[in-house]
Amino acid sequence: MHNRISSHTQNGFISPDPVEPQEFSDAAGAVAALEAIYDRNTRFLCQAFESLATDRPTGRYRAFYPQVSLETTSFGMVDSRLSFGHVVSPGRYAATITRPKLFRTYLITQFDLLLRNHGTPLTISESDTPIPLHFAFGEGAYVEAAVAEKLDMPLRDLFDTPDLATTDDEIVNGLYEPAPGELLPLAPFKAQRIDYSLARLSHYTATAPDHFQNFVLFTNYQFYIDEFCEHARSLMSEGGNDYDCFVEPGNLITPAGHGSPAEGVAPPRLPQMPAYHLKRKNHGGITMVNIGVGPSNAKTITDHIAVLRPHAWLMLGHCAGLRNSQALGDYVLAHAYVREDHVLDDDLPAWVPIPALAEVQVAIQEAVAEVTGLEGYDLKRIMRTGTVATIDNRNWELRDQRGPVQRLSQSRAIALDMESATIAANGFRFRVPYGTLLCVSDKPLHGELKLPGMASAFYKTQVNQHLKIGLKAMQKLAAMPPERLHSRKLRSFFETAFQ
Repeated sequence: MHNRISSHTQNGFISPDPVEPQEFSDAAGAVAALEAIYDRNTRFLCQAFESLATDRPTGRYRAFYPQVSLETTSFGMVDSRLSFGHVVSPGRYAATITRPKLFRTYLITQFDLLLRNHGTPLTISESDTPIPLHFAFGEGAYVEAAVAEKLDMPLRDLFDTPDLATTDDEIVNGLYEPAPGELLPLAPFKAQRIDYSLARLSHYTATAPDHFQNFVLFTNYQFYIDEFCEHARSLMSEGGNDYDCFVEPGNLITPAGHGSPAEGVAPPRLPQMPAYHLKRKNHGGITMVNIGVGPSNAKTITDHIAVLRPHAWLMLGHCAGLRNSQALGDYVLAHAYVREDHVLDDDLPAWVPIPALAEVQVAIQEAVAEVTGLEGYDLKRIMRTGTVATIDNRNWELRDQRGPVQRLSQSRAIALDMESATIAANGFRFRVPYGTLLCVSDKPLHGELKLPGMASAFYKTQVNQHLKIGLKAMQKLAAMPPERLHSRKLRSFFETAFQ
């Protein structure tokens, strides 16, 4: 592998020396080769940009993402119980790769499965997709504005910039049609799409993508975040209990055994959707994100977290109870969704059913039973399983209610919120196992609204228990083998091999 940066000119561009393709029969070696190409090519672009501070540009600079490819000629069946780790038919497949160090554990797992299931080596090479300059700079890199201001020509005349033509969801949406002779997709996302989301995650959550864990809790209330932080800080001060550290916005890191952050700088103000991370080895811990209110936020954050390929995400939040038999503080375990959020209509039509996933449902129900100490009829008294409706109009009660109420009744909905169906639908779309456990906080159809004093008491008693249930459910899901958790219900006719 060449490490020297040269002024090799190819098709009018100044680029590093081309890298000869290499075949690998071991996953770790293949990932190391990807890292070498990526590090060299991003370093080339960063150094070319920095040189503009003192030297006039001598041409247009370009470097490419690395890629992994596989060719198979067999229709031989692999273990049909697996929902990922194999291609569906003979052909030539490839995936552009970015940030291989961040995705090392994930990539090694995917490569191991491909090598085991197909018995053919993986080829590591440079792709023909340029790395945009914006994505070449590492996490937290400081870019000197004076360099760009000194130029007498647009930056786009010197470097590749993000290309919306390759930053899309056509593969996961099932719309991608390769041109004749083009390699088939091996992964659900292209490299530029991943880089775009990694940059957005830092912006929206004020934490680096490296900190995100494979098990993600979403909430629409800060009360849950406060409880999560208190729980995490207590764990850290007591030694961690298998967690390595706790990370807060600003990349404030509290290591196990410490009572306060040892590094990082708190942001002057919280970001739009702050994220908090209880980290465990190989991203096996729990991330919690306050997504705020509304389906737009729910779609935005799940669009971006999806590229990290988490193993599961759950929604913990409040809802309106729609049945007279419900009481404030009761739980709702969603087993179906009515989607009136509209933000995903172009990506996943509303006629597509969003199935309940047995593994997730069982884990949540068991967690409720263990945390509350209830079972049988007593458990059913405080937790109801049913349809959750998600709507995009928070003040639907102020309009003529006959239409919405009729639809809610016909759908047999038992709860109404503004995020759950969006999160579940995007989990379905992105093949990320999903679930929802809500807590009834008001009953607008029955005139039962919380008064200020009632609200304070409700939050003090219920939020802590609700969060414990969510954490317990995540621990149960984390204990499952990935091949059991990643349900085949989420796979379509023609799927990529990567999870």
